[in-house]
Amino acid sequence: MKTMKCDLCDHTAQGETFEEWMNALKPHYMTAHADVMAQHAGNPEEMKAKMGAWMKENQERFNAAITT
Repeated sequence: MKTMKCDLCDHTAQGETFEEWMNALKPHYMTAHADVMAQHAGNPEEMKAKMGAWMKENQERFNAAITT
């Protein structure tokens, strides 16, 4: 199991896999960081590119994290 902080604050979420961690983090991100998500609204292609970059970065963080 890995426990990692949100990329924007000190909130933590746990998961055995990246997908589990992301699913555990989603409710927090949608409420605590709705303003950040709203800033990225716009062109669907631009949003997809930004989301892809964000997912890649967080996948790399997850893979590098130590299992607890």
